[in-house]
Amino acid sequence: MSLTQWLSMRLHDFIDGHREQILEEWESFARTASPASHTMDIVALRDHADEMLTAIAGDLRTARTRSQQTERARARAAKTDNVATAPEKHGAGRAESGFSVEEMVAEYRGLRLSVLSLWTEELGQLEAENIADLIHFNEAIDQSLAESVAGFTGTVEEAKEMFLAILGHDLRTPLGAIYTSAEFMLDGRTLEERDRSLTIGIARSARRTVAMVGDLLDFTRSRLGGGIPLVRQETDLGRLLREAVEETSAAYPHHKFELDTLEEQRGEWDAARLSQALTNLIVNACEHAAPGISVAVGFADAGDHVTVTIHNMGAPIPGDRLDGLFNPMKARRGGSMAVSGGPTGNLGLGLYIAERIVHAHGGWIEVESAEGTGTTFRVQLPRRG
Repeated sequence: MSLTQWLSMRLHDFIDGHREQILEEWESFARTASPASHTMDIVALRDHADEMLTAIAGDLRTARTRSQQTERARARAAKTDNVATAPEKHGAGRAESGFSVEEMVAEYRGLRLSVLSLWTEELGQLEAENIADLIHFNEAIDQSLAESVAGFTGTVEEAKEMFLAILGHDLRTPLGAIYTSAEFMLDGRTLEERDRSLTIGIARSARRTVAMVGDLLDFTRSRLGGGIPLVRQETDLGRLLREAVEETSAAYPHHKFELDTLEEQRGEWDAARLSQALTNLIVNACEHAAPGISVAVGFADAGDHVTVTIHNMGAPIPGDRLDGLFNPMKARRGGSMAVSGGPTGNLGLGLYIAERIVHAHGGWIEVESAEGTGTTFRVQLPRRG
């Protein structure tokens, strides 16, 4: 190689020609990510690294201008296929191997340092075109890192939600047995007053916990892409509303309720799911209603669809909290959950699950909240699927 060729060695050529040396340095750096790396072999430590270097070298070889590099990054960010890139696979693999995201980011820092230090050491001085390569290389590394972080966090979130789903499923059976046994003992009418009081407490606590487990299962099912399953059948919405108000009034004996007298209102709905959604919304209204003020449940017939309104007077929902009100586990109203604690003892998933159930029926929920007029949840439901 002539002196001129040596001084003008492009970075993509250097990466291709020094691939093994770069991978060895990266492997040495990855081995310091303890304790996760201690049980990993060379193949695992190099997972996708060679493919990633190939992609980076390809970017450097084809992207000659900043606009070209920017367009390439935008195309990657906007991709709609489900084919994972090498950096995404690398991030997912690091999450499964027990690396922290900080350790994975440090790997990229080590890769960047290894490539640039080896390259500049060999060149001795940088030409104008080398400076352009340097800029493009940093952009390519940043893009690769962003994709790896996405793969890492996606894997971690999926694992968390799968764990919650398994936990909720495994808890449901023993909790159901406790609740059923307590109810059986109460039906026997042979308990002394003290024992009966304790058994009532057991049944009440078991019922609340079963409800929380149900919320947890619904949450994880919807988050993992399964959605809320429905079994549609001819249903009287008026009856569902009356039963939801009766159930909630038993849990909130100090609240008043106003319910429009409803004639039979029939449609094709999943009765159990829709009752769950309506109860969640009424409970939410009770949690935030001003003391001594009634919670009003209304109904309007609009032909091919129906509208249910649930209104309470109380502190309004701040405007900056209305957006994303149905996001799961998000704090509301000055730091409290929109549905949290209280006699129902739930996990703060009530509004989220209610919205998912209504959405599964092809409907939607609107919210209005203002000082002096209170808060109104308006549920629009088509009568037929």
